[in-house]
Order: sequence, then structure tokens, then C-alpha cells
Amino acid sequence: MTDPAQTPPLRFREIDEVFVALRAAGHRVTTPCRLVVEALFAAAGPISAQQLARDTGMPESDPSSVYRNLERLESLGVARHVHLGHGPSLYMLVGSGEKEYLLCERCGRATSVAAPELDAVRNGIEKKFGYRASFSHFPIVGLCSRCLSG
Repeated sequence: MTDPAQTPPLRFREIDEVFVALRAAGHRVTTPCRLVVEALFAAAGPISAQQLARDTGMPESDPSSVYRNLERLESLGVARHVHLGHGPSLYMLVGSGEKEYLLCERCGRATSVAAPELDAVRNGIEKKFGYRASFSHFPIVGLCSRCLSG
């Protein structure tokens, strides 16, 4: 099994590049798929499937369509999800500068960090325990500076 941390991410800078990748993998680009991809491109950061459904204008009676498309996009390496706190998974495009996360367990503030900024932490864990840590799926949890001082 390949290590996803060692695989360079695909880079999708244009919506049409995603559609080309989908078709090359034998998938059809349906209207719901197009709407989900457009909403992911428009999102300012990680976004829930529920918000994607609202943003795409899909009927709330069919959230399964959003999830099916997100699953397909994840399997192709176009999108990924992250767990920030106790809410739903959040989804984002892959390859636009991979982010890892810090989450305040008191106020819930999530801070995205460029992956290389956590290399010293990752290297320390690897040296001490023999594990290469990734904070892109689950965040580092602790207290933010505001909660520490307040």
C-alpha cells in the first residue's frame, strides 16, 4: 500500500482539469458532479457536505448525491476531507497548497497551517517514536493563545 504522504498531490488549478481527470478515469461529469466541483472551487476553505448541497442548490432531499460525488472525487484524489472538532467532516480540493490544522478544544477555532510549518513537530515524533505524523485528516488539538490567556 502506498503512503499518501509520500505521493505528490494532483494539482487542479482549473475546473476543467477536474472534469478531464474524471473522464480519463471513466466517469461521467453529471450536473450534480459539476455543481459539487464548482462549489469546492468557490469555497474559501474546508466546507461541509451540507453546505455544499445548499451552495449547489441541490434539493435537501438528496444529500446522498453530494456524498456520492464527494466520495468519487476523493477516490480520484481531487478532494479530501478533514475532521475539525465534533461537527461533520469538511471537504476541500487537493493540491492548492496542502494544509494541516490546529484546533482549540475550548473555543473551537481552527487554524490552517502550511504542512512544512509543522515539519519540526513531525520530525520530532518520527525521531522519538518512529511514526511519520500527518495533521491533515485530524488536527493537532490544544488551546489557542486567546484561551490560554483568558
